[in-house]
Amino acid sequence: MNGTNCNTDERGLLPYPVILAATKGDPEAMNIVMQHYQSYIAHLSIRKIRDERGNTYYGIDEDLRERLQAKLMRAVLSFKAEK
Repeated sequence: MNGTNCNTDERGLLPYPVILAATKGDPEAMNIVMQHYQSYIAHLSIRKIRDERGNTYYGIDEDLRERLQAKLMRAVLSFKAEK
């Protein structure tokens, strides 16, 4: 991916060249996008779970996390950037 750096600026935005490369299907750029949104997806995937003793705790719903990741990938690949 032309050595584009994974660093984001102080506002937490992805660099435009990374987004553009990801929309064209570059696997390295897509990986950078997925890493950027990893914590947000994990936060959205947290669910209240009850164990066999009735104790309640919070954990990540892996099925939901994988579905959100797949939806993000589909959205990135279907995005049409304006020139």
